[in-house]
Amino acid sequence: MSYQTIEVRKLTPVIGAEIHGVDLAKPLGNQQFQEIHDALMANLVIFFRQQKVDMDQHAEFGRKFGKLHIHPASPSPVEGHPEILVVKADENSKHVAGERWHSDVSCDVEPPMGSILHLHQVPPDGGGDTMFANMYLAYETLSEPIRKMLASMTAMHEGEHVYRGRYGVKDEGKVFPKAEQPIVRTHPVTGRQALYVNRGFTTRIVGLKKPESDAILEMLYRHIETPEFCCRFKWQQNSIAFWDNRCVQHRALWDYYPQKRYGHRVTICGDKPFYRA
Repeated sequence: MSYQTIEVRKLTPVIGAEIHGVDLAKPLGNQQFQEIHDALMANLVIFFRQQKVDMDQHAEFGRKFGKLHIHPASPSPVEGHPEILVVKADENSKHVAGERWHSDVSCDVEPPMGSILHLHQVPPDGGGDTMFANMYLAYETLSEPIRKMLASMTAMHEGEHVYRGRYGVKDEGKVFPKAEQPIVRTHPVTGRQALYVNRGFTTRIVGLKKPESDAILEMLYRHIETPEFCCRFKWQQNSIAFWDNRCVQHRALWDYYPQKRYGHRVTICGDKPFYRA
């Protein structure tokens, strides 16, 4: 694919690319927006370096791709910016968000299309990388009988065990989302099939006995974690990552305790997952 307004440098042959030649603090022209969109579709997750954007500019970039999503368990929305999710860890943290492989808020009936994370502060000695995995490839490398079996299956994705009591807020009486999703998801733009179960939110395969469900899910989770499906992004101050939740899973590495890592994320609303043969 050729680009005229941006430069695209691939991180690996199968997933990830750095985008150069664009300042996200400035309004995007139609062609530049389209080329960034095309680069995301082609590479699944894209990265930008040295982007000094404020919250308004961050949110406006997200809105170019759709309505912004409000996180169901955001602990303390930024005043005036309910769409901003604060992502932070320091010496007082007991855990960090995203420590397990997952697709963001897959427990929603209409899970987010994509997420855009801007890190303002990174650990001084490295660490805090994020890993991303290609779910097209995870599906395509399964054997034919397994792909055929999974095509008609659905699984439950639940937020209760992920969110309840983990963000330091009073959530008594709050109902967290849950949804039944296809195990194989057809991407609405590319038409490609992607594996759509994850360790973070998926709890069981509908219609199977628990031992059967547990065994199949564990096999799929281990397959998803295959190193050759992944890229690993090393953050710098003012880096931005933009990933497509419909065909990507990610995992945040917490190897920097007690150092601080801080940033903001906006998330773009998506649509109901479906499978089309």
